[in-house]
Amino acid sequence: MLHSVRLAFFITVFMLLATNGWAQSSTLPRTQATNTTAWLMLFSDTRLNNRWGWHAEAQWRQAKGVDATGQNILRVGVNYHVSPALQLTGGYAYALPFPTGDNLSTVRMPEHRTYQQVQLTDSQERLHVQHRYRLEQRWVRFGPQQSFTYLNRVRYQLRLAMPLFAPRIKPGVSYLVAADELFIGFGANAGRTIFDQNRAYAALGYQATKSLAVEVGYLNQLVQKRAATTTKTTHALQLGFAYSPDFRPIPTIAAAATQ
Repeated sequence: MLHSVRLAFFITVFMLLATNGWAQSSTLPRTQATNTTAWLMLFSDTRLNNRWGWHAEAQWRQAKGVDATGQNILRVGVNYHVSPALQLTGGYAYALPFPTGDNLSTVRMPEHRTYQQVQLTDSQERLHVQHRYRLEQRWVRFGPQQSFTYLNRVRYQLRLAMPLFAPRIKPGVSYLVAADELFIGFGANAGRTIFDQNRAYAALGYQATKSLAVEVGYLNQLVQKRAATTTKTTHALQLGFAYSPDFRPIPTIAAAATQ
């Protein structure tokens, strides 16, 4: 566990330094914009048996500021549990921006994604460490008269959670969360720079029941536009609900935990 904590610390430092370097590396003239947003998020990971389950989520993002646009996201997937510490997921996501504030005339341009994901967890002690690697294939429209552009993107998220006043996270226990996620674009249509965005997150969570958790947090998002001449910083207040029912029989759950 100590090795995981050290690794998580060094990865976090590297991601923050890399984000700062990539965001400032371009010599092109640069403009900056700042927005404030509110995100409402619903997540569900349903366990069907020892190996299989499904993922579903919905996000509503309301924005305010210069050049601000909100966004709705729906994501579904199939989970395969290799072991208690390793989960594989493949699925589809649909993102639809919508105009807000001064951008009411903005045309909605949807985005379609397929994705593959590897998630590693280590929760043997009080600190719960999660590494999430996600590969995305994206079809994006950048203008109302344009066809879809194909883009590749890889994402890495490090998430740390620690219970407050308890040895572990369980029903009735509050906890703290810190996370960072780095987005890297690649391929022929990636644009002038591979850096896409970075999200730093801190939250207070509450494990209401074995299946239901609630988090209230703050997210700082740094986005670099495709032309590499504009960066946008978003300050987001987030409210998230995670509902993860387990339909396995109790003896099966106990046996799986010992694998």
